[in-house]
Amino acid sequence: MSTESSGTPEPVWLVSANVVWWRRYGAGGQQLRSGTKSFRGGAKVYVSAVHWGPGADKITVIGRERHTGRWIVIDMATRNLHSFRPRFVHTPRVLERFHASTRRPAWDAEFAAGAATSLERVAREYRAEGWRGSEHPPRCLCHACLTGEPKA
Repeated sequence: MSTESSGTPEPVWLVSANVVWWRRYGAGGQQLRSGTKSFRGGAKVYVSAVHWGPGADKITVIGRERHTGRWIVIDMATRNLHSFRPRFVHTPRVLERFHASTRRPAWDAEFAAGAATSLERVAREYRAEGWRGSEHPPRCLCHACLTGEPKA
C-alpha cells in the first residue's frame, strides 16, 4: 500500500453503487423491505471485491452500516445494488478498509468502468430471475417497478 507523506492511503479507482430502496422477499416475493439488513435503502457503497464465475451473485462492499453509521465490509447479493459507476475514491476510511479487506491491486479507470457495466447487467439479471413466475404485489415499490426495469 502506497501512502502520501501525511500517512493517508493513496486514492484508488473503485466501483460505487447504491442499495435498492425496496426489495421483494417472502413467499412469492409478495412482501417488501427497505434496503437490506446491513444498509439503508439508497445507501452508497463501494465494491471492494467481485466474486466472478458461477454464482457471481455476491460482492464484497464497503459502506456505512444501517444502525450505527460505522464503516463496515460485508459480502452481499449483487441484486440488492443498482447504479454501478466508477469512482476515484479519496475517503480515508474507505481506503483503509479496502486495503485491509483485499490484496488485489487497485483498478484503473478503464477497468473500473468495464466492471461497473458488467455488475449493472448481472444485478439486473439476478433481480429479474429472483421471483420469476410470481406476480408483483399491488402498488409494488421494488426496484424494477420504481425504475421501469424489465420484469420477469
